[in-house]
Amino acid sequence: MSPRVDILVVDDDASFGKVLARSLQRRGFAARAVGGAEEALAACAEATPTHAVLDLMLGGGDDGLRLMRRLRERAPGLRVLLLTGYASIATAVEAIKQGADDYLAKPADAAAVLRALGLADAEAQAPAPGAPRPIPWNRIEWEHIQRVLAEHGGNVAATARALGMHRRTLQRKLAKRPSPGGGEPPL
Repeated sequence: MSPRVDILVVDDDASFGKVLARSLQRRGFAARAVGGAEEALAACAEATPTHAVLDLMLGGGDDGLRLMRRLRERAPGLRVLLLTGYASIATAVEAIKQGADDYLAKPADAAAVLRALGLADAEAQAPAPGAPRPIPWNRIEWEHIQRVLAEHGGNVAATARALGMHRRTLQRKLAKRPSPGGGEPPL
């Protein structure tokens, strides 16, 4: 029998965290999503995870690197993957220096997360036939952009600043049609 795998997903973007956790569950892994450092520490106290996927910049002033150290105090063998929407060589090097096992830029799909966690070859159950498919990452990104755009009254420049991207990049993303949502497979 293979050892128990329990993956803790910590991301302040609740929809991203839930979608990633569901996608991992569909592949047969125990996975749960929480939104911040205190929730992660509480979840770790309930059941010690074997793997963690941490957002590098958590909301509310939390930091994924600081949280990684605190989680490893409670779970010394924890394998940690840091995810960030603000990827750079400098942050990747710093994350690895501070003990992260791997580092990925968002959006990252479940297959990439499993490879980075060293679980790509782990035995996992295949999704049941007819099971709803996970929502594609580019659809989640498009919906997030639309929500932030609405919050800024349709102002593209203000939305780009809020998302931390260049205005032209945002305009290109807005010009593309979104992928269909998850749910039922197409007929």
